[in-house]
Amino acid sequence: MTTIRQDDFIQSIADALQYISYYHPSDFVRAVTEAYEREESQAAKDAMAQILINSRMCAEGRRPICQDTGIVTVFLRIGMDVRWDATMGVEDMVNEGVRRAYQHPDNVLRASVLQDPAGARKNSGDNTPAVIHMQVVPGDTVDVEVAAKGGGSEAKSKFVMLNPSDSIVDWVLKTVPTMGAGWCPPGILGIGVGGTAEKAMVLAKEACMESIDIHELKARGPQNRVEELRLEIFEKVNQLGIGAQGLGGLTTVLDVKINDYPTHAANLPVAMIPNCAATRHAHFVLDGSGPAELAPPSLDDWPEVTWSGADNARRVNLDTATPEEVASWKPGETLLISGKMLTGRDAAHKRIADMFARGEPLPEGVDFKNKFIYYVGPVDPVRDEVVGPAGPTTATRMDKFTDMMLEKTGLLGMIGKAERGPVAVDAIRKHKAVYLMAVGGAAYLVSKAIRKSRVVAFEDLGMEAIHEFEVEDMPVTVAVDASGESVHETGPKAWREKIGKIPVVVEPA
Repeated sequence: MTTIRQDDFIQSIADALQYISYYHPSDFVRAVTEAYEREESQAAKDAMAQILINSRMCAEGRRPICQDTGIVTVFLRIGMDVRWDATMGVEDMVNEGVRRAYQHPDNVLRASVLQDPAGARKNSGDNTPAVIHMQVVPGDTVDVEVAAKGGGSEAKSKFVMLNPSDSIVDWVLKTVPTMGAGWCPPGILGIGVGGTAEKAMVLAKEACMESIDIHELKARGPQNRVEELRLEIFEKVNQLGIGAQGLGGLTTVLDVKINDYPTHAANLPVAMIPNCAATRHAHFVLDGSGPAELAPPSLDDWPEVTWSGADNARRVNLDTATPEEVASWKPGETLLISGKMLTGRDAAHKRIADMFARGEPLPEGVDFKNKFIYYVGPVDPVRDEVVGPAGPTTATRMDKFTDMMLEKTGLLGMIGKAERGPVAVDAIRKHKAVYLMAVGGAAYLVSKAIRKSRVVAFEDLGMEAIHEFEVEDMPVTVAVDASGESVHETGPKAWREKIGKIPVVVEPA
């Protein structure tokens, strides 16, 4: 009988979460590198270059790959012959490991978990509790899979109860375009088929943690229906032309992983969960000999990549930008922006809307007139950092506030990740504003462009407070210009036509 000690288990959870915060799985790095090397879309190639450069910087600096350090999911397979030397329950031990990891002084991770989700939505402060799945199985070890799942990709999770005669492939091809780019492609699609509604979702989440091996599967050929589905969905989703960051290109997904389970004769449950460009997961087994040891990868696993986007970029001073200058920026153009900007996410926008509704002015020191707002919730700084990793959050969540912000504050433009919806695009066109896109999955790289940072309002919101950033040569792409043209519509459409293998009709989600 194996004895698992409480401290060993807690330390293993904490160490694994620190590890995955700054080390991409090596199979993911290889897959992005291969996609980068064969990509023909320059915009997508530049985005993947930033993702790879960021990944190597994080491995070297041991700082988070993405500012969204995720909600923790843990799968435990506990052997029936295991004995615990512990005073805490298993879930409490997992959460203590999460607490230690996210509050580690050398690599503070962002606390993103909110209690009372339908009410006060108060941050727990330490990213607990985790989402935990446990099985008791034969054996004398504890098998652990741990992941940190970002909110942007989790928000794009989909579920459907198909009829048994319906096509899974057709549903996936109809659904993926409705997901937009907020899940930060290129990434992995985890698909669960069968069981019940909740079982299919768990299957899909587990699938996200499997190694990337689609090209090996393609080389040897499928041996069952699930493998046939993987290959068909992989090929056809990439033919959609969505591309890295939704800019159009050859690679949208790096792999498609499918888990299945027996189901009722009347049902065909299908769940789909994407894993983003900040894919983070690790596996270890405890056998009673001590805490898990995760070997650091070799830096040779990362390619030597340079970002060429700056070669033809336009340099912009945010402090002197005018509506006339903004109107000259072209969709897809790369800008290197310098100067001061304010930040704000969901909670800050909601609070501003409530203040306007009550006839109250903005807090002292908050003036958006002819300024830009950056949709970001940064990681706290450590050591000599100005700010921790500070990549963009999904801009569509702010769509419903866009017209209000542009009309009532004099805001000139916005910076975020992924596309804007019709409501926001209409507001941008109406007010002759602009939306700029930064690369999701390049948070540490982006943070190096931030020279100064201070909180100016709503400090109680933590990472969602309004900050003032002063940046130098921060790379962004003009995603929606002052006339309302969006590269997230024109880019994928052009590449879908160029690939020319699949007609697509995008229906509402």
